[in-house]
Amino acid sequence: MSTSVLVINCGSSSIKYALVSDLRENRIYGIAENLNSADARIKGITFGGQPLELSIPYADHSQALETILNRLSHYKPQAIGHRVVHGGSLTKAELLTPEIIEKIREATPLAPLHNPAHLIGIEATLKLFPELPQVAVFDTAFHQTMPEHAYRYALPKFLYTEHNVRRYGFHGTSHAYVTDRASELAGDFRKGGWLCAHLGNGSSTCAVWNGESIDTSMGLTPLEGIVMGTRSGDVDPSLHSFLASNLGWDIEKIDNMLNKESGLLGLSNLSNDMRTLVEASQAGNEDATLAIEVFSYRLAKSLAALSCGLPTINGLAFTGGIGENSAYIREKTLAYLPHFSFKLDKALNNNLARGSEGRIDQGEGPQIWVIPTDEEGRIAQETRAVVDA
Repeated sequence: MSTSVLVINCGSSSIKYALVSDLRENRIYGIAENLNSADARIKGITFGGQPLELSIPYADHSQALETILNRLSHYKPQAIGHRVVHGGSLTKAELLTPEIIEKIREATPLAPLHNPAHLIGIEATLKLFPELPQVAVFDTAFHQTMPEHAYRYALPKFLYTEHNVRRYGFHGTSHAYVTDRASELAGDFRKGGWLCAHLGNGSSTCAVWNGESIDTSMGLTPLEGIVMGTRSGDVDPSLHSFLASNLGWDIEKIDNMLNKESGLLGLSNLSNDMRTLVEASQAGNEDATLAIEVFSYRLAKSLAALSCGLPTINGLAFTGGIGENSAYIREKTLAYLPHFSFKLDKALNNNLARGSEGRIDQGEGPQIWVIPTDEEGRIAQETRAVVDA
């Protein structure tokens, strides 16, 4: 593992990690979860594919990172790459310096749930491994190629010029990896137009032209766009005023509802897990059926809208937990796009093994691919590029 990069992704109560080498099958990865509680633990896969489960009761981020890093230190990673959700105006991965860390801190109002946790991870790893080069890779950076007419809101100009209110987009490392991979498999690396659907508990779509993001569904925050597990996606902006005036809700309650109680969970009143909803729908649960229909329709509607940014469409790639594993959702979504000449091969779609890479069209019209995402691999790639520059 001579060229390994340790990828760190700190959340509010968890830390995902991966030691990424040249060979994907050698990857060591896992998650420290339930931090600051009696149930805090590390679960993952060690070298050779062996499972790991380690109890670390009441460990905080720093203590969990110290445990993870100590376990991995003998593999001698060359660098550490940090996933950072919001980079504000930063347009590419950056070597961590006091100035870059301050820019991440300044972007916190744009990602209040994510950036503070990333900063905890950054501070802890800098303290524990001060000799290693460390790089921040931003979810938003890939979308900095969007034209102004795609990223500006129709709001008073000073909100943009003085307060940076604009569309940023997220899931950039996933969209970048998946569309690069799809175009490579199609024989024209970073050429032509691709639509990408990253579907999981957080979901977004993206239009990519010649390897660059042209438009995406998420905006100022990850709440904008298509229906997600617990996030509403697009709603009428006056909903806030309606709920405040008629139900007496404050902004915190409304924001919590839109982010944590809506989406598939809110529509179904059952679950934010698509597998549970499909099973319930097949058993006759009408709310689950509606949630699936709304999800698929809004997804197709978003893909159709983003196609406006592409001169031509070479293909569509599905990724993420739902995109990779649900043949049912792929088929339902494509059924809403008959005028795009997508020709799904139902047998290929249904027989694609869960988590596998494969083409699922009939061989004519725009290509349709299922590409398992590799955000950790992309973060490691961008980290190496910064360190080697």
